[in-house]
Amino acid sequence: MKGASKSFGGLQALSDVSVDIASGEIYGLIGPNGAGKTTFFNVITGLYQPDSGLFELADQAYSPLSIHGVVEAGIARTFQNIRLFPEMTVLENVMVGRHCRTRGLHAGVMGAIFRTSGFRAIERSIREHALGLLDYVGLVGRASAMASTLSYGDQRRLEIARALATEPRLLALDEPAAGMNATEKNSLRALLNRIRDDGKTILIIEHDVKLVMGLCDRVTVLDYGRVIASGLPHQVRRDPAVIEAYLGRAAAHEAQV
Repeated sequence: MKGASKSFGGLQALSDVSVDIASGEIYGLIGPNGAGKTTFFNVITGLYQPDSGLFELADQAYSPLSIHGVVEAGIARTFQNIRLFPEMTVLENVMVGRHCRTRGLHAGVMGAIFRTSGFRAIERSIREHALGLLDYVGLVGRASAMASTLSYGDQRRLEIARALATEPRLLALDEPAAGMNATEKNSLRALLNRIRDDGKTILIIEHDVKLVMGLCDRVTVLDYGRVIASGLPHQVRRDPAVIEAYLGRAAAHEAQV
C-alpha cells in the first residue's frame, strides 16, 4: 500500500501512508489514540474510499472500493468491536465466511429449494472446512453453541476462524487482544504465530505495545495520520519520535540522555 491518504472534511486522517508487508510475516501498526490506524484499515479493506493511493496485494493491483471486491482479492479482516452473528451457531458463523469461495459452485436457487445432490455436496464441503478451522483455532468443541454464549476471548478466535474461511492472502486484525487477560493473550500469540508459520501474512493493529513488540516481525508507527517510524521492533521502540508520540516530549528527551 503506497501513498494512502484520506480526509474527512477539514480533518486529514491519513497523509501519504505507505506500508510494505512481506509475504509470511506479522506486521504491526501502532500509534496513540487518534493516530489513524483504524482509518488505514478501513481504507485498505473497502469500508472507506481513499482520496489517493496505490493498493497492491501479491504484486497485483486491487481496488479498495468495495468490501466484497477486497475479500475476493484476498484480504480478510476482524474488527475492534466484535461483529459476529450472535444468534447463529459457532459453526454457522464460520460457514458464512466460506461463502465467497464457494459462491460460483452453488447449484442456484432451485438447487437450494430442492436440495439437489450437487447442493448437498457443496454444503457438506463447506461444513467440513468450517469444522477444520474451528479445530485449528481450538473451538471445535463449541461448534453447536450459539456465538453469543462464547467468552470474549473465544469470540475473538471465532472471528479469526471466520476470516480464515475466506482463504485470505492477508489477514488484517483490528485489536485482536482487546479485552483479553494475560492467559488469553498468550494463547492468541501462539495462534497468530501458527497462522504465520502456515504461510499466512498478518497485519495487526494493537494497543498492547508489549504484545506487538514481542510478536511482530516489523512495525510501523502512525501519529496524526502520518508515518513517524518504521522498522524492526527494537528499532521502533527506541525511536525518539515514537517515545514522544506516546509519552510526550519530556520523555523523549530523557530517552536520548
